[in-house]
Amino acid sequence: MKLKALLALVAASITLAAAGGASAQSYPAKSIKLVVPFPPGGTTDILARAVGAELSKALGQQVIVDNRPGAGGNIGSEIVAKSPADGYTLLMGTVGTHSINQSLYTKLPYDPVKDFAPVTVVASVPNVLVLNAALADKNKITDVKSFVAYVKANPGRLNMASSGNGTSIHLAGELFKTQTKTFMVHIPYRGSAPAITDLLGGQADLMFDNLPSALPYIKAGRLRALGLTSSKPSPALPEVPPIAETGGDLAGFEASSWFGILAPAGTPPDIVKKLQQEIAKSLAAPAVNEKLVSQGADPVGNTPEQFAAHMQAESQKWAKVVKVSGAKVD
Repeated sequence: MKLKALLALVAASITLAAAGGASAQSYPAKSIKLVVPFPPGGTTDILARAVGAELSKALGQQVIVDNRPGAGGNIGSEIVAKSPADGYTLLMGTVGTHSINQSLYTKLPYDPVKDFAPVTVVASVPNVLVLNAALADKNKITDVKSFVAYVKANPGRLNMASSGNGTSIHLAGELFKTQTKTFMVHIPYRGSAPAITDLLGGQADLMFDNLPSALPYIKAGRLRALGLTSSKPSPALPEVPPIAETGGDLAGFEASSWFGILAPAGTPPDIVKKLQQEIAKSLAAPAVNEKLVSQGADPVGNTPEQFAAHMQAESQKWAKVVKVSGAKVD
């Protein structure tokens, strides 16, 4: 009986292995859900829809963007972490969900390393310090120096919007406040789009937004861009210098963002590889590449191993930023 049981177990294992291999080879056989852990309209959503459209063409199956905002991206991330590891539920993760939140929140509903299989970084993106244009004009704020001077003369008067606690938009502002020894009231929103809406309407005064979502309003003259959080200028906004070039307390200032596709841990390596290859091809295509660059994003498309190493390095970097800034979310 023991021999029969053992043989049955071996046969079952072979059958499961064969089924797993077949599923990887035939993937995808149905539509794919791409969870965006922030509301529509922000940079995470913009990039997810761009990648989703290209993946739909490449894979021959519809990629459905599913916005699940809340808790700095933690709600959507948890949904994917607990989804079946079959390649049909993916996450558009961010520097916030996978490199910042673990240092900012006392407890996360997911493990950013153990619960996910990295696929590829889609793009890196600078943040941009933007002000309500009317506010900037009224107070003659034309650059980072005049902005810092105004904030120091008016502590606590300005409201600093963000896309949520723990996002790079929030942390960029906290780092700026720490380095300049200034105080602004932080107002977290459930995503970049609603924050920009209030910024345009004057309910908020400033924001360190991701460049792609702020760029249309900057070009339309409705937001005043003062400086980039990257170490170098952006081709999409060449006239706006990096904040670090201000010098003084802001020398070395750098707080940019990245966005990447992740699958639940345990997703077959063949599926992860296929996804990475197709996304990388799409990002390298001239039409897609040029479109993303014009929107302020820097397309990447690296390997899962490179993505994993990048997340580890970013986690260490942002842990220091969180500690220095004193930011915390319970």
